[in-house]
Amino acid sequence: MPPRTTDRRRAYAAWLSDPSFATAEIVAATGYGAVVLDIEHGAFDLADLERFIPFLRRLDLDVLAKVLGPERGPIQQALDFGATAVVVPHVAGAAHAAEVCAYGKFPPLGDRSFAGGRTAGYGGIDDDWIARQDRGTRVYPMIEDAGALEEIEKILELPVVDGVFVGPSDLSLRRSRGAYARGEADFADLAAVADAARAAGKPWVLPAWSAAEKAFALAHGADQLVLTMQHGALLAGFGAAVTETEALAASAGAG
Repeated sequence: MPPRTTDRRRAYAAWLSDPSFATAEIVAATGYGAVVLDIEHGAFDLADLERFIPFLRRLDLDVLAKVLGPERGPIQQALDFGATAVVVPHVAGAAHAAEVCAYGKFPPLGDRSFAGGRTAGYGGIDDDWIARQDRGTRVYPMIEDAGALEEIEKILELPVVDGVFVGPSDLSLRRSRGAYARGEADFADLAAVADAARAAGKPWVLPAWSAAEKAFALAHGADQLVLTMQHGALLAGFGAAVTETEALAASAGAG
């Protein structure tokens, strides 16, 4: 089954941990159509985001901002800077999702506060603008807590929830399995998320570092696959150059 998105390029995302303009340009040039900004664990501050998010949008990248926490300020700031989606970590269950995801939608649908900045063209707004914002910006609670997985169907029913983003490592820890090992139980949890999203008619997103995760996400209709991490890609690239050179040196010595 192909990704749910009709934009094949947007289906592939890269995970960024710092505001590197060169990395963003490389990501866009190599065929990615989306990025996940790990604001929660990465090296971003507000000044970085104010500059970096518009730059990413100019590169025609879909910008998923994984915010600092399930709070009003971080969610609203990411959207005010121009992120196309917010990924909300540490959502405990359906009631919690209803409260915090509302910060990404304007009243009467949600509880987002208006800021007359970039997204409003630094001017006034009308009802059509509010409706376009609510349609065009996505709010994805993370499924990384045992309670969120148990209430996945209720979470996806919420009108302030546009889809879900899976956090496999934290989910494994919080399901008392220890470190995420891509085992049978891990994939069973991912299947539960995929099935619930399909039933609700809403997208789901998976960080899919391994070939097995990529195959699973493709087979289960994930809307977007986060294919690699910025630091992991650097590690692989630098490591490959050393490995190649050592192999050449060994061959030269043997000769």
